[in-house]
Amino acid sequence: MRHYFLFLALLLPVTWACSPPPPAQEVRSTGPIESTASPITVSAADWPWWRAATHDNHAVGPAPPTEIGPQTVIWETEVPGHGHSTPILLGETLYLTTADESAQIQSLLAFDAKTGEKQWAIPVHEGKFMHMHPKNTQASATPATDGTNIYTLFMVDEGIWATAVSPEGKIVWQTKAGPFHSQHGYGSSPLIYESLLIIQGDCKGSGFVAALDRGSGDVVWRTSRPHGNSYGTPTIAKIGGKDQLILCGQDRLISYDPQTGEPIWNFVGLSETTANTPQAAGDTVYVSGGYPDHFVMAIDAADASGELDRSHVIWEEQKKVYVPSLLVDGEFVYAIGDDGVAVCYDAATGDTHWKKRLGGGFSASPTLIGDLIYVPNEDGEMFVLKTGEKFEQVSSGKLEGGGFASPVIVDGRLYWRTTTHLYCLGEK
Repeated sequence: MRHYFLFLALLLPVTWACSPPPPAQEVRSTGPIESTASPITVSAADWPWWRAATHDNHAVGPAPPTEIGPQTVIWETEVPGHGHSTPILLGETLYLTTADESAQIQSLLAFDAKTGEKQWAIPVHEGKFMHMHPKNTQASATPATDGTNIYTLFMVDEGIWATAVSPEGKIVWQTKAGPFHSQHGYGSSPLIYESLLIIQGDCKGSGFVAALDRGSGDVVWRTSRPHGNSYGTPTIAKIGGKDQLILCGQDRLISYDPQTGEPIWNFVGLSETTANTPQAAGDTVYVSGGYPDHFVMAIDAADASGELDRSHVIWEEQKKVYVPSLLVDGEFVYAIGDDGVAVCYDAATGDTHWKKRLGGGFSASPTLIGDLIYVPNEDGEMFVLKTGEKFEQVSSGKLEGGGFASPVIVDGRLYWRTTTHLYCLGEK
């Protein structure tokens, strides 16, 4: 999520008084993509989108302090409005989204990463808010940047709208990526791939996955999705030597060609609803869910095509990891359950190395730096764990506000958005 990823469908699905909208209209690319989009210029010194530049929530460089408290806070600033999106970092600027739900204004904010000073705030949408679950927000999707513009996704006016904003805080373009019928709201974050901005909009009736040209905002392709509510964010992985767009939802894990939106393979038999991001390591895809079924699963996608059968399941364990995304680190898979029970699995076999109740409910996803894992619970207590086959809690600490956004770690500093503040932690 992301990025808080929505802790939404713990409740039974809503029975709507009106019929869901018709399927989203598909758009097919008719030839080679000609784009005016600028090259992607982000670096290892940036945190440009949900789950970092490497799409796995692995940070690089020096680790921040393991003490979480006022003694390691370099700066803090109050964040107006309400939002669960994770901040992103480009150069010396942090960007995050927020919403004034009473005034119905969704905004993008920019902060100086060295001082925490707010540089600007721009309203992206005003009015026409849509239904959401009380635990969700109208600003739960993490923004993304290609190094030139910042891209936001908001659920508003019966659709999912993508907006490109310049580093100076000016709207460059704005496009309705597709129609949307809200059950519990929205929380899927945008995915940047080459010249495209890829958007997942799962919902009843009119669900879609679409790619917009980053330069113009034009819809390059749009593929309708199976009927059903879901809240996950897609990822890009190189499987079998080729780039694939991987996403979950509607009882299946599916791969698309990111250039065209055409399906490559799918595996049916997952949770009806998912709310996190699948994780690929080599040709293995790790997934978890959800509602109503609970599982953590490893699927062999090497040379996959068409509909996969159960022979592709490497291992499966029954555990509810619905909103937090899995963290894969070499031979280990770390699963932080929504209920606060953390488990370390063997990545190859699914054997349990350890299981420990941390305490509290969890919606944020864990972040890895070196041999340390940082993850906050919803009450705003940050846990620091050691990686490895034996459980070791290094520390925990709490600052003001709840913890629904995931930690961002760059160059020895930890940037953390709580429900009330934006913090920078590091060595003073």
